[in-house]
Amino acid sequence: MTSLPVVVVGGGPVGLAAAAHLLERGLEPLVLEAGQGPGAAVASWGHVRLFSPWRFDVDDATARLLAPTGWTAPDPESLPTGNDLVDVYLTPLATKTPLADRIRYGTRVVAVARQGADRTRSVGRERRPFLVRTVEPGGQVTDVLARAVIDASGTFGQPNPIGTAGLPAVGETEAAGFLTGPLPDVLGRDRARFAGRHTLVVGMGHSAANTLLSLVELAEAEPATRITWAIRGATARRLYGGGEADELPARGLLGTRLRAAVDAGRLELVTRVTVDRLVPDGDVVHVTGTGRRDGADGELDLTVSAIVNATGFRPDLAMLSEIRLDLDAVVQAPAKLAPLIDPNLHSCGSVPPHGEAVLAHPEEGFYLAGMKSYGRAPTFLLATGYEQVRSIAAALAGDQSAADAVELALPETGVCSSDRAQDADDAASSAAACCGTAPGPELVTLGVGAPAGADDGGAGATRRDAGSGAPGSAGPEGREPVVAGAKAGFATGVAHGRSGDPVD
Repeated sequence: MTSLPVVVVGGGPVGLAAAAHLLERGLEPLVLEAGQGPGAAVASWGHVRLFSPWRFDVDDATARLLAPTGWTAPDPESLPTGNDLVDVYLTPLATKTPLADRIRYGTRVVAVARQGADRTRSVGRERRPFLVRTVEPGGQVTDVLARAVIDASGTFGQPNPIGTAGLPAVGETEAAGFLTGPLPDVLGRDRARFAGRHTLVVGMGHSAANTLLSLVELAEAEPATRITWAIRGATARRLYGGGEADELPARGLLGTRLRAAVDAGRLELVTRVTVDRLVPDGDVVHVTGTGRRDGADGELDLTVSAIVNATGFRPDLAMLSEIRLDLDAVVQAPAKLAPLIDPNLHSCGSVPPHGEAVLAHPEEGFYLAGMKSYGRAPTFLLATGYEQVRSIAAALAGDQSAADAVELALPETGVCSSDRAQDADDAASSAAACCGTAPGPELVTLGVGAPAGADDGGAGATRRDAGSGAPGSAGPEGREPVVAGAKAGFATGVAHGRSGDPVD
């Protein structure tokens, strides 16, 4: 099987970083990307500006690949948008480096299995190559054989429903045309869809916060614009953050502005919301359920023109039904990783860096990486994804000591992506992590070494030992306390995760 490629599912930042690390290790990658170009998911939220400046947005291995092409790194202190990330970084990486001949676009992976063996067959299983079934743009089905598979396909195409209990509301499928996704371009391309109309925003992550603040700005120019914000919890305290106590100034500013808008009556906040039914009616949709206004529970009955479903994401596991996975029952992440990221316990200030040993499954040679490795947990850091694939590539190359030496260089704080970044100058040089239900990954640089003999390529990252952490708390279902090797990100100024939410 050594002549076969390592298939990387997904051509986003983590997938391309995986391919770069594999190349440095002397392994042949093949990237299968469903979109028509690199970073297709990032491009879909291209109008959003990251908090982290460019110096934290480029993986070291990819920088080394780009260096010989004459690529000019952007101003390290400037803040890229998603479009900048694709145009300035991912596109040159995918077209001007040795990765160019190792990426297939418009190729959707629909299943992964072992050649000639379903999941019940054990004898000789590890000697069989992986079979990756794909569908080409014209509908042609093609099977690709691989020595190993890294699934970095993300979760962006699998939004959580707005209905309760993890299920779609009645009529949600029929009302799909009214759902905008988590980050519509309210002030740009999609302005006409919202101007002078009533919009319902469902969700309590930073995606929701960005969209709400954009809608508030739109309402200043278009006074007939009406905004309702619906959350499932009893309070928006976690999203408002700790204000000045937040170690991430830009994130604190985002929450502070949103709270001020709510307090000023510029949008209506409804808590304890359950959305039971959606009924399309011409150019509007009727939304019914229950909710709490001004401390009183009652019926929810809204007529809106658009619904921003900023409710987070979940992984597509159907394509992996023939692969032996060891997934946590709560968040559907690798079992060893799950206690570190369970949102019932953790916020983005409490996830340590981790590598191949934590990500390994009973199916030898198969890995989930990037956002998909986090399952339903909303606390993904792209920095963590970079370290994951570095460690995985080292393990696949037989360098287990390098795979186990998990290291991560982070700036002094972590933040989430937001167009409000330009209003938080203090955050520009220090913020670079992501939490909440962001629509795409927040990008930061990893401080990890290249394989022996690899040139630094001018990546410009300052390396730092990951350090040591403290024991974690016992999780649900009797999980044992977890010792975190390092803390990736910094405190929000409020209690971590859902465990900090009031019961009523």
